[in-house]
Amino acid sequence: MDSLSAPIRRGPVPWNLFLLAVSLLNFWSLPTTAQLAIVSTNAVKGKDVILHIRNMPPDFRGFTWYRGQGANYKHKIAHLGTFLRHKTGPAHSGREKINFDGSLLIESVTLKDTGIYTVAVYLKGYIKQIGFGQLNVYEPVRVPTLQASNTTVTENKDTVVLTCCTNAESTQWFFNGTNLRMTERMKLSSNDRTLTIDPVSREDTGKYQCGVSNPISCARSVPVKLNVKY
Repeated sequence: MDSLSAPIRRGPVPWNLFLLAVSLLNFWSLPTTAQLAIVSTNAVKGKDVILHIRNMPPDFRGFTWYRGQGANYKHKIAHLGTFLRHKTGPAHSGREKINFDGSLLIESVTLKDTGIYTVAVYLKGYIKQIGFGQLNVYEPVRVPTLQASNTTVTENKDTVVLTCCTNAESTQWFFNGTNLRMTERMKLSSNDRTLTIDPVSREDTGKYQCGVSNPISCARSVPVKLNVKY
């Protein structure tokens, strides 16, 4: 009985198909190298901080750190190279030191230390990789003071204005110890530091607080009790 299947072609594979297969294999097997970078860090004013390097190559030979973005000699902090010799640059303040793993120690950071930093990592064969990262230095927030225009008011008649005295970046409001649920009678200022209740209702009776925070600290005010007569 004759076979119904198509005959199998035997012979050399066309050259153009062979090249296509090889190029696809090379594309799929290309190694991916993670980008060298400085780990962006938040720090407390007056404390020591270490800026670490992410995706460090294994065959490093030395490091140079700079303030700002770019390897500008005027902004050079320090260099750690062969035989672990530590050489300082024009931007060295006396508080910086490069550790053996390439990370940068800054002692007693100040608000002026905030900014972008650059690290150059020197590899075998005179190869250099550059990475960048951000350091943000903050002062711990101070306990805010909550002021009220009036603490004893009459329902559906009076208006209360609560003001959170602070210079912190973020302000949040609390009612009886939990997050305040805003109603249509409540309005916040553009910076969230002033809460207006107009008019007051008996359900507004209770203790109010404002909380402030930044990326490294938080604090709440002493509660202010609002009494609503009805």
